[in-house]
Amino acid sequence: MDAKFYPGKTLKLTGTILFLLLCLGLGSTALMSDWFTGRHAGQFASLTLPLVVCALMTGCIGYWAVPILRALKAGQVIREDGPQAHLKKAGTPTMGGIFFIPPAIAVAVSWSGFSPEVMAVSAMTLAYAAIGWLDDSKILWRKSNQGISPRTKLLLQWSVAALFCIWLASSQPAGMTTVSLPFGFLLPLGFLFWPLAWFVPVAESNATNLTDGVDGLAAGVGAIVLLGLGVLAYPAAPGLMVFAACLSGAFLGFLVHNRNPAQVFMGNTGSLALGGALAGVALLSNTLWALLIAGGIFFVETLSVIAQVGYYKATKGPDGKGKRLFKMAPFHHHLELSGWSETQVVGVFYTVTGILTLLCVAIH
Repeated sequence: MDAKFYPGKTLKLTGTILFLLLCLGLGSTALMSDWFTGRHAGQFASLTLPLVVCALMTGCIGYWAVPILRALKAGQVIREDGPQAHLKKAGTPTMGGIFFIPPAIAVAVSWSGFSPEVMAVSAMTLAYAAIGWLDDSKILWRKSNQGISPRTKLLLQWSVAALFCIWLASSQPAGMTTVSLPFGFLLPLGFLFWPLAWFVPVAESNATNLTDGVDGLAAGVGAIVLLGLGVLAYPAAPGLMVFAACLSGAFLGFLVHNRNPAQVFMGNTGSLALGGALAGVALLSNTLWALLIAGGIFFVETLSVIAQVGYYKATKGPDGKGKRLFKMAPFHHHLELSGWSETQVVGVFYTVTGILTLLCVAIH
């Protein structure tokens, strides 16, 4: 995916170029949103200021935290059955979520004036980060890809989602059970809303976890979707707008160190927290439809794993072996094994997510 620069020369798509383009895209989107809604970009209740502050803050913290993680030998254990090109990443510090998720949440909570909604979504985000931290810690301790058991992990995820739903039921109006759709349509779900609300955080956190397999992929896609949800949250929920902008900026700052070639990985600590934050903002701002569309990459990545496993089981022969629908799942690994470079995958996924997010804003 080389872009023509001038005749006879090409401009190689690098992690740094992708990062700069992402900064330009998110920054200009935040500025335009503030301008169209009459907010001053430098004022306290804006998208731009919290985005920039948290991006600079987490980017700077990373220069201190990454060497510490490296000194603690918190190196990633690479799965042997993954793309062989990834084996060279073994030993890269992981668990990076611990240095940018808590500071960004602290800023968001104080910036929003300790809004109950922001405190609730922050609590769920931190709870999912804690689950990821437990998983990462066990992986590092065992020096294998086996962390806490899938059953324990899911039980913890479902439990956190249930607590969030209990808070939601006790604090939100009855109209919360009506789900907004594009073009102003409403879908009254009644009691069925609660199973959906319980399912979304678990599904989204696992989806973001599956997407975190290529340098800069989950962090960049997450930053785009978070900012989009922040745009949609205003003016009904300005606190959620600030929270989304802070978290978007935090993931952007993390990309200073996570862009290709990555100096640190977010680990399950960061990827599960990302899913929790996205689900919480979408539920509280009634923009689940936007999360599904803008976060289409997360959906496709999850669907590819489900399809791969289902097809393998359905085609299993007498020898106990089945056929594979993709060369490897999630889908980004299939593209890698098909000859795409990591930066090609990331560049295309950023572009698709950006287009889908702008579409959500346009039809809102």
